[in-house]
Formats: sequence, C-alpha cells, structure tokens
Amino acid sequence: MYKVVTKQALYKRLFLYFLPLVLIGLLIGAPFVLLFIGAFSLLLWHYHQLYRLSDWLLNQRSFNPPEGEGAWEQIFEGIYHLQHRNRKKRNELADLIRRFREGAEAVPDAVIVLQFDLSIVWCNQLALKVLGLQWPTDHGQRLDNLVRDPKFVRYMQTKQFDEPLELDMGLSGEQVLEFRVMPYAETQLMVVVRDITRLKQLEQMRKDFVANVSHELRTPLTVVTGYLEMMDADNMPPPAMWEKAHTTMIEQCKRMDSLVNQLLSLSRIEGARKQDKDKPIDVPNLLKIIETEANSLNQDKHHKIEFNIDASLDVRGAPDELRSAFSNLVFNAIHYTKPNGHIQVEWAEKNGLPYFAVTDNGDGIAPEHLHRLTERFYRVDKARSRKTGGSGLGLAITKHVLSRHDASLQIKSEVGKGSCFSFSLPQSKKVAIPKELS
Repeated sequence: MYKVVTKQALYKRLFLYFLPLVLIGLLIGAPFVLLFIGAFSLLLWHYHQLYRLSDWLLNQRSFNPPEGEGAWEQIFEGIYHLQHRNRKKRNELADLIRRFREGAEAVPDAVIVLQFDLSIVWCNQLALKVLGLQWPTDHGQRLDNLVRDPKFVRYMQTKQFDEPLELDMGLSGEQVLEFRVMPYAETQLMVVVRDITRLKQLEQMRKDFVANVSHELRTPLTVVTGYLEMMDADNMPPPAMWEKAHTTMIEQCKRMDSLVNQLLSLSRIEGARKQDKDKPIDVPNLLKIIETEANSLNQDKHHKIEFNIDASLDVRGAPDELRSAFSNLVFNAIHYTKPNGHIQVEWAEKNGLPYFAVTDNGDGIAPEHLHRLTERFYRVDKARSRKTGGSGLGLAITKHVLSRHDASLQIKSEVGKGSCFSFSLPQSKKVAIPKELS
C-alpha cells in the first residue's frame, strides 16, 4: 500500500546520510571536504532520478513509471497510483459515454447535439440516415449549412424554439420531418428529428374520409330533398313526373342505405376481435352463389366470366366476412372492366396454400395508385366510380377481412393490360370436409 513520506522521515534520512561523513571527516581532519563530496554526490543522484522521471514523462515507453530509490521511490510510486486512478476514471467515463451513445442510438428519433453556433458536436446513426449527414466528415459543420431549406435556416437562426418545425423533405415532399430544438448542457443545443410522414398521411386520410362521407351522403339527400320540396298535399306532380321522381328517390335512398351498411360493416370488422373458433366454409359452394350473382350483374356489360374452382378445397374462417371479400373482388372486376371484357376467377391450392385470384383485361391501374387502393373512399377515377355506383369502401373492407384471417391483398396491374387481385390464406385455414357433411 502506498505510504506518504513525512518531513520527519526525510530529515532522519539526511541526518543518517551526513552523520557518518562528519565522523569520518573529524577522524581524518577534513570534515568539510567529506561533507562537500557527500552533498555533491547526493545532488548528482537527485539529478539522475530527475532525468529518469523527465525521460519517462516525455517518451512514455511504458505505462508504469521507472522504479525509484530512496525518497524517489515514494515519488515514482505516487505517480504510479495516480495513473491507475486516472485510468480507472477514464474507463468509467468511457463506459458512461458508451452507455449514453447506446441510449441515443436506441431512441427511435434522429438526435443531433449542436454548439450555440449550430456546429455539429455529435449525432446518432438515425440522423445520418434521415438527414443524409456524414460522420465524422460533418463534425464541426453548421447544421443550417447542411440542411439548406430556407424554412429550416430561418427557424434555426431566429432561435424561437417554442414550437416544432415541420418540414417537407425529398424531391416531391413525400417525407415530412418534425424538428424539435431544446437546450442541452450549458452551451449546447439538442435537435430531435422525427419522421411524421405516417401521421400526416393518417391525418389526411381522416380529412378525406370525412369529406367523402359528407359528399356521398349530401348528393342523394339533395336529390330527395329537392323532389320533396316540389311536392305538397294540394299540388302533387303529374303522374309521369311523379314516377320519375319516385324512382330517383328510391335509387338515392338505396345508395345511402348501401353506403351506411358498408360503413357499419367496415367498423364492425375493424373493431371486432379475431374469432377464436373459425367455422368451416364450403368455399366452392359459396363461389357458385357468387357466380350466379355475378352473371346477373353482368347482363349489361356482357363480360366473359370464367370460374376455375377446386371443388375439394375448403377453409375455416368467418363465412360472412370471406363472402364479402370474394364478392367485392369479383363485383369490382365487373364494374370497372369495359364491356365485353374477360374476367377469370380462380380458387385453387398454390404453393400449398388456399389461393384466390380475380384477373381482368381492363384498363389497368397506374403504379402511383396501387398502394392507396385499400384506403377508404379512395378512387382512381372518381367520376367513373360514382357513375358505376361504387362507394370506395369495397377494397377497404376486403383488406380488413383478410387481415383478420392472417392474409393480405396482393395487387398487380399494368395500364392498358388489366389487373389481378389475389390473396393466399394460411395453411392452418385449410380443411378437408366431406361434401355430404357440409
């Protein structure tokens, strides 16, 4: 264990060093000569130890200082213990910094630490990805020189950070980032960048949903209200006009009733839990019923509709929900394919999974619309959809039905060549039920 040398111990060492020299000098009659030689030798020895210490401090050939002698032994040993304490503190500090960086990397947002002059001190990996920064190349660079959007530059230079900044990024503004700036330490700022693109999309979907529902309900209500205002008990319209008005009001009321029922159906499917006990479904028989309905619906379009059905393939699920999914895809193909088109409906086992597909040779759908087709009320051609009586809810209902059955809707389409809507149910949904027992 390290012990500190006291003044008394040093005085004692000097006394024991010079006492023999004084005694020998008295015996030979030259005490001052021996004292001078002893003092000079002691001075040279101290300078030698000082040189060893200086050489070690400058060159640092090893972590541990050289071994000392006499009083210098305590000095070298003290330096050795001091170095070990500093090394321990450095390791603790490095471990603390490592834990801080690991925590910052685990944060689901981009984090950037800035000096007050907006120069970058540190950032996590997500900041490199979201803002396109490069590390360590951008260390010390001003952030407003790297993110050159005028709104961001103005926001950072005004230093009014009470409210976050929302910024459209990318060439077409398809990504929306939220910047929050807060004081960090005494002379630094922390910038937290969050991708809120999905939140903005959901907000826009909500606005579109409200607007579309309002429009869909307002149109038939306007028609019915207009006809009712023309009528009173004393002044009924002529029979020909009444017949037309009556027919139109019935059609618009049916349209409102269909829309409300689809909204209720969608709400029920979204809010309900997955069924613990799925029922066996005779899908071939179900598709025969849908085929009959499709042929009835197809009387004006004159499509060629082919049903290729595996009569032995049954599944488990919610009958009403899967019937809705099957019929929505088939009826959509009939509605949106030009007259005299060709529609193929397939129900078979593909890659060991129950597979359903509806393929048509219609106009096809542009790629930019495909990822939004299952949104409520989303239409590629709004005028054409309303003309065909579509509400824009069919694919949204189908999406949620398939999600509840552990499946997903796949859409392939090419403009001018047609579309294919398909899905595969999990292996666990497939059952074999004798037809006489179904």
